[in-house]
Amino acid sequence: MPDLRVRPHAPAPDGSVLEITPQSAGWDHVGFKVVRLHDGQTHGDGGAGRETCLVIVAGTADITAGDLAFDAVGGRTNPFEDRAPGAVYVPAGMTYAVTARGPVELAVCTAPGQGLGSPRLIAEGDMPREVRGAGTNTRHVRNILPETQPAEGLLVVEVITPGGHWSSYPPHKHDTASPAEETALEETYYHRLNPPQGFAIQRVYTDDRSLDETLSVEDGDVVMVPRGYHPVGAPHGYDLYYLNVMAGPRRQWIFRNDPAHDWIVKAAASPSPKD
Repeated sequence: MPDLRVRPHAPAPDGSVLEITPQSAGWDHVGFKVVRLHDGQTHGDGGAGRETCLVIVAGTADITAGDLAFDAVGGRTNPFEDRAPGAVYVPAGMTYAVTARGPVELAVCTAPGQGLGSPRLIAEGDMPREVRGAGTNTRHVRNILPETQPAEGLLVVEVITPGGHWSSYPPHKHDTASPAEETALEETYYHRLNPPQGFAIQRVYTDDRSLDETLSVEDGDVVMVPRGYHPVGAPHGYDLYYLNVMAGPRRQWIFRNDPAHDWIVKAAASPSPKD
């Protein structure tokens, strides 16, 4: 199995600093690329066989998809700013081009597709922020491309976990196709930290511990989750952002908590005893 932690490298001529393909990951569905562009630089790709969700993690860009043009997409200065990212959906079989207006951090999220649907700008109003969890399990979530919005296989979401909090917690998994109980989805976590010199902890493990890795991740790293539970912890003083990409045979997110830790959810849901 490939190393689950993938680190960025110096920018390639097309601006790419990190790329995961099904071939490099040893799986079947998720592709993920991070591109850093300077003002006026263009990154283009796309084509047969894979649908794409372009996420402007930071900055502003003009995007073309087929014959359509979307101007000034994005606008936030960094992923920790309290506003939605820019995002464009591109169906399989269609090329795209992203041209930066100033510095741009672009995430390219892909999955297999047949070319169904049309290219579209994902409006900020379709990505409202929601709060999940309570106490030190609180995190802030934006569903960029959820199962309620059109796509063939992709699911894309971003999360901010405040320093000292946990996320993807209690530990949950989605690696088994079990109707109404769990779906099989590969997943990537693209991590950013504020301040950037920090680190976070992510564990990936299975019930039988045939996979059991605890990873120290730094700003710009990606963690691949081929299977198993995958909780994340943000140390005190360092807020954590991550962008999740999921895809599998069925486009639905149904997860199962680790039975050993499911009591946390049940305890939170139970009414407090009366005095």
